[in-house]
Amino acid sequence: MPSFKFGRKINYVSYLSELEDVVKCEQLVIPARVQDPPLPNKMFGVPLAVLRQRSPDGDPIPVVMKDTISFLSERGLKTEGIFRRSANVTLVKEVQLRYNSGEAVSFYDMEDFHLAAVILKTFVRELPEPLLTYHLYNDVVNFATVPSENQVAALKALVESLPEENYASLRYLVTFLAQVSANSEINQMTNSNLAVVFGPNLLWGRDNAMSLSAIVPINNFTRTLLNQQHLVFE
Repeated sequence: MPSFKFGRKINYVSYLSELEDVVKCEQLVIPARVQDPPLPNKMFGVPLAVLRQRSPDGDPIPVVMKDTISFLSERGLKTEGIFRRSANVTLVKEVQLRYNSGEAVSFYDMEDFHLAAVILKTFVRELPEPLLTYHLYNDVVNFATVPSENQVAALKALVESLPEENYASLRYLVTFLAQVSANSEINQMTNSNLAVVFGPNLLWGRDNAMSLSAIVPINNFTRTLLNQQHLVFE
């Protein structure tokens, strides 16, 4: 069995174009017939700033987030185990391809709550830079050292330092997750459970690996953000 250290050296990519972040592609001999076709409408793995530039009205919130969250907030809030259950892998890949090809996606037609939940998590996790940004990594990991009476002010300062599209997307997501936790008696997704699911998707290290020592602080930060979201995002 490969060692943990060896596993951290493995990078998974969905497209050949993503290799450019890992290796020097100009030094590789890649046959033209297997190279990725151009994807001008690609949405997964694209910086939020680029997605905003592509938006006709400059909306800072990506279409994938709006599609999944609007559907789940209307239909899926009472789905037990939402965000904790997997979805059909083939369907997930198909939906990603449709988005990346510029096609419209309607989760209302599919009526699959877990598929929408997985697509939302996948979109956030595949951002080139985490939603909370690398710049805030140390602040988040060390957030527990902030006195409890100062934590709301510290949270506000941190999230308000984010780029506008990151702030808007984070607020949109966290406001929705507050709706999810408000139905936790039915869906079993408390803020603590949501923090465990979303913490690693909101922030990770620059080497794209999650340090075991950082998981708990990041999850605790996420839980506090969810608990105090009504004060943080006034």
